[in-house]
Amino acid sequence: MVFSGSPPLERRIRTVVLALLLCAQAGFGFSVAGQDGTCEANGSLYFVGEWYFLESDQCTQCECTSEGSACSRTECSSLPAACIHVSHYPTDCCPRCEKIGCEYRGVVYDLGQNFQPSECEQCTCDSDGIARCLVADCAPPPCVNPNYQPGKCCPECKEGPNCYVNASRSQVIPAGEPIWVDSCTKCRCHDGQDAGFWEGNRLASCSRLKNCTPEQPSVKKN
Repeated sequence: MVFSGSPPLERRIRTVVLALLLCAQAGFGFSVAGQDGTCEANGSLYFVGEWYFLESDQCTQCECTSEGSACSRTECSSLPAACIHVSHYPTDCCPRCEKIGCEYRGVVYDLGQNFQPSECEQCTCDSDGIARCLVADCAPPPCVNPNYQPGKCCPECKEGPNCYVNASRSQVIPAGEPIWVDSCTKCRCHDGQDAGFWEGNRLASCSRLKNCTPEQPSVKKN
């Protein structure tokens, strides 16, 4: 029986076939596993137009196209020059800078911070992450037995300027006026008033009386 108003079966079949041909010509396709229209990666199937990152390389991003996967790799930007703590997480493509500053002798300082790592050093943490320091230049102390005091950079002469009497360095005399070191020998340390100055001469200048025999220390008899 044929209802009025319904197209014949043959005409409906021709309409469906024509519609399928038009879809094929327009570039539409069915995404069926193993056939055109999907991309396989990371153990999964992706449809045309989908984006994904490679699990083996988080810096590589791909798009599934009708011709296959089209991939490009992300270029990481440079980290700050003053970065001293870098983290690289497994799910991130590029490393992260967690801390900027300067590290000097195992201690971290903030950018622009001034610090004194020792009595003789004054340092600044510059914007490029490098600690730059000025080191004090101490003048030679005017004595043969200087002392270093806590909190002070340069040594001090607690007993004042002095020098050795001779090369044996067994006797020390104070600087200033000439001193008789025995009954025949008079010595004097160089000081700032002398042309040679003290710093290059730690031995005294001595003069000895002619035809003089030094007195021997008396020995007490019991």
